Amino acid sequence: MSQISPTHPRKLEDIDEWHLETDVAIVGFGGAGGCAAIEAADQGADVTIFEVAAASGGSTALSSAEIYMGGGGGTRVQRACGYEDSTEDLFNYLMLAQGDLADEERIRLYSEGSLDHFNWIVGLGVPYKDSEYKNKAIVALTDDCLLYTGNEKAWPFRDVAKPCPRGHNLEVEGDNGGPMFMETVTRQVESRGVRIEYNARVLTLIADEHGEILGLVVRIDGEQRHVRARKGVLLATGGFSMNREMWRHYSPKVANRAIPIGNPFDDGGGIRMGQGAGGSLLHMNQSFVTIPYYPPASHTFGILINAQGQRFINEDVYHARIAANNIQQLQTGNAVYLIIGERHWEQPNMLGGEIATAGDKIEEIAEEIDLPVDNLTHTFNHYNENAARGEDPLFHKQAEWLEPIEPTIAAVNITPGQHGLYVGFTLGGLETRPTGEVLTMDGDVVPGLYAAGRATCGLPRRAEGYGSGMSVGDVTFFGRKAGGQVAHRKTG
Repeated sequence: MSQISPTHPRKLEDIDEWHLETDVAIVGFGGAGGCAAIEAADQGADVTIFEVAAASGGSTALSSAEIYMGGGGGTRVQRACGYEDSTEDLFNYLMLAQGDLADEERIRLYSEGSLDHFNWIVGLGVPYKDSEYKNKAIVALTDDCLLYTGNEKAWPFRDVAKPCPRGHNLEVEGDNGGPMFMETVTRQVESRGVRIEYNARVLTLIADEHGEILGLVVRIDGEQRHVRARKGVLLATGGFSMNREMWRHYSPKVANRAIPIGNPFDDGGGIRMGQGAGGSLLHMNQSFVTIPYYPPASHTFGILINAQGQRFINEDVYHARIAANNIQQLQTGNAVYLIIGERHWEQPNMLGGEIATAGDKIEEIAEEIDLPVDNLTHTFNHYNENAARGEDPLFHKQAEWLEPIEPTIAAVNITPGQHGLYVGFTLGGLETRPTGEVLTMDGDVVPGLYAAGRATCGLPRRAEGYGSGMSVGDVTFFGRKAGGQVAHRKTG
């Protein structure tokens, strides 16, 4: 028997027997795999999940499980909190957020189906409280549900879509939404009679001479077993940020400066299997990256400065947009500082920056941190003069975050790769249709192969436009789409 490699599917002619048969074989039991299994089972398919860990959860269980939802006039929670959210506002916002990388078809499908998705999730038993968390935060640590989790109120986004909070947290105190969400999904999967094989490592796919995927090879209890998937195989294996070599190969700009976050099995195995079967890869250089710039929200009163002593962004944006732009500044110099007054510099915080110097005069600050004195002085004075009038003509920061920066002035070093807590995970992956079919480089379907979640290049495609909840929203929504699609696949 030849050595098994994830990038080389086993040939059908080498399979002498099937140890297990199912309609749909799902690889991975996180948010994508779980929602795909529910939908496929509800469409009448016989479903089996193969999970390498000893329990369900994946990276979804490690997250807060915020889900970015809205449109259609608003979810029940949005309406209860006084918001009316239009589908077009949601669509326009997401299109601008993803910029040149936006998949219009995928975003349109998500925007028009978001309200139904909220109702579907509620129908699973996921609890949402009809209340809003009004503070600026990464995650609501109360049991309030609704909050702003992106750049909705910041320029330029507020110019293309009416600002509306779309982050939906579960009704649970603290950052505990992920475990609760996956417990609910797991219970729903089990109630449908889906077969679940834990501690099961999928080694490679099985393909016939035409490239059609007919099953997989999996190791269970130390034994290799051949699984026939009558309708198809669905890869829901997560991203590849825990494979540091692979992450640095494809996305070095982030991987060399950020700590990977996710579960230990986000090793790119599913992506490599899909690629070996002929699947195309898309935007593998793109990674989510963030720095906990807030809380405390008071840091927003400061200004961010690059090596030229200049501002480069409105500081009221989402923390991932800040982190991504901080990294971009390294193209022209190795320095990023937060300049902030003593009144608004709070401890403790999670920023991880180092106070490089502090003083009463910006000229002294510039000399201490070796930035162009004239540039930083002009930047600082120009900002203060306009902030005193509640204006920011350069970057249009919201007026509520505009105040002159007064002594004592601190320069906090948050240069990526040197100071500051930068963390990230991958956004690139297999190229698929919105309904989950894996595509070749020619745009053809790899027959019998589907994928969802971070194993694919999904809805969120760049850190600059990311908002909390977009990833769990993507994996659950398009996991459902893929599950339903494979369940209805006609085979000869």
